[in-house]
Amino acid sequence: MTVTLITGATRGIGFETARQLVAAGHTVYLGARDADRGREAAAEIGSRSVQLDVTDDDSVADALAAIEAEEGRLDVLVNNAGVLETDLDAAAAERSFGVNAIGIVRVTEASLPLLRRSADPRVVTVSSSAGSFWAVTNPERPEHALPLALYSASKAAATMLTVQYAKANPGIRFNAVEPGPTATDMTAAFGIGRPVAESARVVVRLVTAGADSPSGTLQDEDGLLAW
Repeated sequence: MTVTLITGATRGIGFETARQLVAAGHTVYLGARDADRGREAAAEIGSRSVQLDVTDDDSVADALAAIEAEEGRLDVLVNNAGVLETDLDAAAAERSFGVNAIGIVRVTEASLPLLRRSADPRVVTVSSSAGSFWAVTNPERPEHALPLALYSASKAAATMLTVQYAKANPGIRFNAVEPGPTATDMTAAFGIGRPVAESARVVVRLVTAGADSPSGTLQDEDGLLAW
């Protein structure tokens, strides 16, 4: 079975991605800041859970150690945990980059030794077209009007990290994904978005892409996305 870890997976796109991957036969570990909530979510879909806070070194190390003890390897990492800050100040910037960018580095670095034991290692990072320079400077795109400076900047960083990790690790496929506008707790204030299952399918498609699929890209449901 494919062993998959998904960060921030107790709700929203992360949880639905986990549900769909369990249905596809993956052994899925839900990463959850709240251990009790993680166990409840895992029980609902037949997965496993690990306590994992992407902003805490010890939490991440313990989560990967638990997966190593049980599985001996990791085939897929989905960097899904994210925050959306509407304020624009230093504290909000620290939260945004702490989760959306630094958290990716923390979890990815801890996961690399286990990913290298896989026959087909993959890392998929849930990024955003709101972090695409091409999209936010194009008046015909909805991202052009989004007043989300910190979210956009931190997601641009997430995509760049994906590209740089792909260059540095040619044996591992790294890709970033724009899952599409989705109705989740994070976007509730905007009152927009489609059902979470539709966006999770975009993530799952990239996770399950064949070994001949590209690395170092940002993709959406239509394929490669300029950034």
